[in-house]
Amino acid sequence: MTQAEKEQENGKEKEKDREKEKEQRGVKRPIAPPVIPEPLQEQIQSNFIVVINPGSKTLRIGRATDTLPVSIPHVIARRHKHAGQPRHEDPWLLREGLSRPESNEQRQNGLKMVDQAIWSKKMSNGARRIPVSADQARAFNKQMRPAVLDPNSRVKWTNTSHHPEFLVGDEALYVNPTDCYNIHWPVCRGQLNVHSGPSGSLTAVLADLETIWSHAIQKFLEIPLKDLKYYRCILLIPDIYNRQHVKELVNMLLMKMGFSATVVHQESVCATFGSGLSSACVVDVGDQKTSVCCVEDGISHRSSRLCLAYGGSDVTRCFFWLLQRAGFPYRECQLSNRLDCLLLQQLKETFCHLDQDISGLQDHEFRIRNPDSPALLYQFRLGDEKLQAPMAIFYPATFGIVGQKMTSLQQRSQGNPEDPYDEHYLLGTQSKQDQSAKATAERKAPPKPSGFDGEPGSQNPEAADRSHPQDIDLGHSQSDCLMTGADVDEPPTALMSRKTAISQFEGKALGLDKAILHSIDCCASDETKKKMYSSILVVGGGLMFHRAQEFLQHRILNKMPPSFRRVVENVEVITRPKDMDPRLIAWKGGAVLACLDTTQELWVYQQEWQRFGMRILRERAAFVW
Repeated sequence: MTQAEKEQENGKEKEKDREKEKEQRGVKRPIAPPVIPEPLQEQIQSNFIVVINPGSKTLRIGRATDTLPVSIPHVIARRHKHAGQPRHEDPWLLREGLSRPESNEQRQNGLKMVDQAIWSKKMSNGARRIPVSADQARAFNKQMRPAVLDPNSRVKWTNTSHHPEFLVGDEALYVNPTDCYNIHWPVCRGQLNVHSGPSGSLTAVLADLETIWSHAIQKFLEIPLKDLKYYRCILLIPDIYNRQHVKELVNMLLMKMGFSATVVHQESVCATFGSGLSSACVVDVGDQKTSVCCVEDGISHRSSRLCLAYGGSDVTRCFFWLLQRAGFPYRECQLSNRLDCLLLQQLKETFCHLDQDISGLQDHEFRIRNPDSPALLYQFRLGDEKLQAPMAIFYPATFGIVGQKMTSLQQRSQGNPEDPYDEHYLLGTQSKQDQSAKATAERKAPPKPSGFDGEPGSQNPEAADRSHPQDIDLGHSQSDCLMTGADVDEPPTALMSRKTAISQFEGKALGLDKAILHSIDCCASDETKKKMYSSILVVGGGLMFHRAQEFLQHRILNKMPPSFRRVVENVEVITRPKDMDPRLIAWKGGAVLACLDTTQELWVYQQEWQRFGMRILRERAAFVW
């Protein structure tokens, strides 16, 4: 075969191969391209998500990829604009309702109940615990004088010689009271600290929050504020939230600070994410408030939410009162002095416990290091005060707070012009639909003999018209909002009795154990209640006392309904899931939320917020807004 023939043959074979390939491609190639393109939405990187958990006393903030958040005191010191202006300082341990004539009597009655509870519970060896009176320690403490450890405490006031406009966190706490600075805590009892005093307007409080958060992002996360347009934010809010405040916070994050998108979620649900539990009765004991809520499969049961207006700082103040009864040797201690408040908090965390086996008088010591003062060592003797103070959480009368609303529930939305299709509209249209459906059914149904009570036909139209406004105006409990899926199947009589029970609790100071039992009892089904008794998750820093887990478990077991005591295999109180610090669990849950695929549907983008405002929260919030 000649060279020309060979080349011709090769050319024919190549042509055949090409035709075969074309045929195969023609048969196999689908209409859609073989490689599916990446979704238009860009892949979100967790290190470009900031998680913010704003507490009443501590701000926890960090990237979603951080192992631990940065924790700083949630406080700001602002320089006076005009010289000679009177100084203002938001109170820390002091609060309204403590100086009423009946406050002391209530405090003493609460203490009697605490002592009775201490005596009634046996120690692990089976013996009764004999209460120790304050008189036994007072005689010793009265004669104690401090020893000077060092003429110079080596602690300094914050340097304000360069006249900074504001100071944040620890720097704000250590501002000299003689300097021209006002001290503000922008969050109080879980809500924005709006008050009638200086800088107590909503605008001023939001400006303080923006300054504190921006400072923390720049200083601790090392993110320039101009780069926030590349970042997203997850904001944790209380279980019982103020819609107007949430709206203002979202507006601040997106429009003022400049985050590109944000997700808003409840602390209780994030706490279950952080602890790896699918369902739990979440008990969040904070510094100034305690919230209880049942969470099932990532949903917070609206009817189970309770917020108690006391927390760790109330225990600290109660401990100070008990110390004074026992002749506390540091006689200059004042609740109005923020450094003394820091000391008292430290003493509570060091000495207080819930261990029934620790009894009798014991000697202790503590050091005081204040700026411009010598370092001092105090010795003192304490008995039951270390157990009585934490027990006030179960007997809140011991706090001596009179005339204040101590228990709050989810309020119905007051409505907002930006959100015309809110629950008022939905309830109204639902009522009209129900009425029209009932009227249609009556027209189609055969006539019934009169006097058939309980039959739909026996109710006249006037009665039907009257019944709906009553449904809408049943009061301010959280259950009178739109019913969640769990509530829909509940018989009306059970729902009504629950509403009545809830209205009785509002304003009363419930003990923590009673609040937990009430919250679980508000769950719709017995199956859910059994789940909650088996998983009571305690988070926050207000109940971090030695043996708190066993103490709370004992009280829940003793007070739970007998019907459940028989069917619940074990009541489990979890205080340190995965050996984590309970103060960080909700923040950690926010970081977990940032990494979930389902979170993609929850982001509220800056452009959407500009266009739709508050309405977008109803669409995107992972809870019934």
